[in-house]
Amino acid sequence: MDSAPSLFDLPAPAPWSEPQLHALTALGTAPLTLMAADWAEALAPQEKTLKHLGAMLRDEYDDGTRFLPHPTQVLRALSAPMSEVKVLMVGQDPYPTPGHSVGLAFSVDKRTRPLPRSLNNIYKELATDLGIAPAPHGDLGAWATQGVLLLNRVLTVAPGAAGSHRNRGWEQVTEAVITALVARNKPLVSVLWGKDAQRLAPMLEGTAVIESAHPSPLSASRGFFGSKPFSRVNELLVEQGVAPIDWALPMN
Repeated sequence: MDSAPSLFDLPAPAPWSEPQLHALTALGTAPLTLMAADWAEALAPQEKTLKHLGAMLRDEYDDGTRFLPHPTQVLRALSAPMSEVKVLMVGQDPYPTPGHSVGLAFSVDKRTRPLPRSLNNIYKELATDLGIAPAPHGDLGAWATQGVLLLNRVLTVAPGAAGSHRNRGWEQVTEAVITALVARNKPLVSVLWGKDAQRLAPMLEGTAVIESAHPSPLSASRGFFGSKPFSRVNELLVEQGVAPIDWALPMN
């Protein structure tokens, strides 16, 4: 495992459930079964890489190491059909705080308090842009059900060690995801926040792309606030002849 420094002292990990252990096995043996059928078809050339990643995660688990999110959520972003995707939002890697990451970029478990600061800034911009009151939770699943692909560049992380699973092969997989989206030649708007995400812009040539600073507290005041990404996404979707996103989240 990467020797990235821990951000904090971590409690002993709880045992994983049978469904989580079953998903852990599937990540190393049949990862395509953990995603929607059209994603499985599009990512078939990445099956070897996915199995290799799954095997590494299994080896670490067998050595007493955990990873985030839980195995059942690692490929959650690809559980909805590719055919339904109309917005791509790119994150970096999962939140390294145990209990936070849920397999969707920027989203956290509904019970997570306090919310991550980047997510708080996203909510602030949503309120400024569209007048939508922030939800009292950080679950963005309602966006995902409308065709918003909340995709991290890297899909796993070691607890307490941000960026610890970069350069293992996840980037190859998620770039294949983006290539497949563009190749569909269907309506698509991509949101690239920060320099890391903006490196993907050449892959999205010919599609609608919105770029700005990252919502992190370190950069939000340098171009994220006031960028109006939510209204701009909807305008671009309507221009392409598809329904806009209802960005309002359930309040419970």
